[in-house]
Amino acid sequence: MATIDRSLYRIVGLTILAFLVFGLMAEGPGPALAGFLRLQTAPSRLLTDFAAVAGPGAAMFNAGVVGSLGLFYLRLHKIRLSGPTLAAVFIMAGFGLFGKTLLNCIPILLGVELAAKVAGKPPSGYVLIGMFGTSLGPMVSFLAFETGLPPFAAFALSIAGGIAAGLLLPALGIAMLHLHQGYVLYNIGLTAGFLALFAAGIIEAAGGKLPLSWELYEGHDVFMTWLVPALAAGLIIAAYALGKGKTLRDFLAVQKLSGRLPSDFIELVSLPGTLLNMGVVGLIGYVYVRAIGGTVSGPILGALITMMGFAAFGKTVRNILPVMAGALIATLVFGMDPASADALMIILFCTGLAPLAGEFGPGVGMVAGFLHFVMADRTALWHGGMALYNNGFAAGLTAALIVAVIEWYRSSRID
Repeated sequence: MATIDRSLYRIVGLTILAFLVFGLMAEGPGPALAGFLRLQTAPSRLLTDFAAVAGPGAAMFNAGVVGSLGLFYLRLHKIRLSGPTLAAVFIMAGFGLFGKTLLNCIPILLGVELAAKVAGKPPSGYVLIGMFGTSLGPMVSFLAFETGLPPFAAFALSIAGGIAAGLLLPALGIAMLHLHQGYVLYNIGLTAGFLALFAAGIIEAAGGKLPLSWELYEGHDVFMTWLVPALAAGLIIAAYALGKGKTLRDFLAVQKLSGRLPSDFIELVSLPGTLLNMGVVGLIGYVYVRAIGGTVSGPILGALITMMGFAAFGKTVRNILPVMAGALIATLVFGMDPASADALMIILFCTGLAPLAGEFGPGVGMVAGFLHFVMADRTALWHGGMALYNNGFAAGLTAALIVAVIEWYRSSRID
């Protein structure tokens, strides 16, 4: 286990280093660092592409720093790297491209720490909730920089709001897990979306405005474009270097798992099989984006990184394809451009519903992807872009519907 832990820390460390180095190389160290500082006080509600706000270099550098925060948080609590913690670090880095910053993540982590003390539990048991809960970072940034209050009062309000959100996340997260029974990989996405509904309601009742707007990078930065293939290649090479001839066998064993929470592929199968799955899943998402004619903007890159991370904790080649196919069918049925950024984001993030396909078959997976597409555009309006994992929120609602119907049918059927 110690050998696996050391190998994983090296792999994750090199992944974060790739973000930092690619960020510094994209536009030069000066613009990247200046842009990184500017992002700390920038609006971050959905959908704000940090590459459009401060440049692709600053966005990738910020992603590396936010990923480093996640890794530091794990080390602080002496948590070993595993499937779920790997997913948590990757999703933090991925959303560091469009919404998460150091300033808006830390208050939420502090709130979850306080929740552990209030509950009399060791903080280490709440680490994953805190890391995934940074989905509510835009709420912290909004309170700090968009309320029009005097700076000191706005900053104090944002810290208090972030800590309050962190305090509530553990209790809500457990309740939401029961709602979908582990068939959504983004459980805290559903939790954060639910909590953000109330935050948005309070803000609008107090006279605040939460209009949604798209700020999207439309260039073709070579470093952003090639980051995912580079990371995927590194993961595949590491898989075969560590596998001792058993990598492909273990990869195929991963494909047989449903992915239902909690599914730590490293523990259930092996590290090499998991690394190969991560690399292949990342390449599937990347090839789809490029083949359909999409642009690798900050949110699209973030979605691809998230897919790779959760390929250690629920996503396989076998269970993501039916869900993606269902969402793609929905884009065609409803006349949306499949290469548009919003369609691509939904198709990539809908893979959070992959356990439904893994457990109940590709037909259910396609239905889930189709229904998810219908929901995802609407749920962002409900919470005013305050929750970054909007697709997790939509996926949770979709899974709750499908699971309820399946369970009712199973329990009512006369044998």
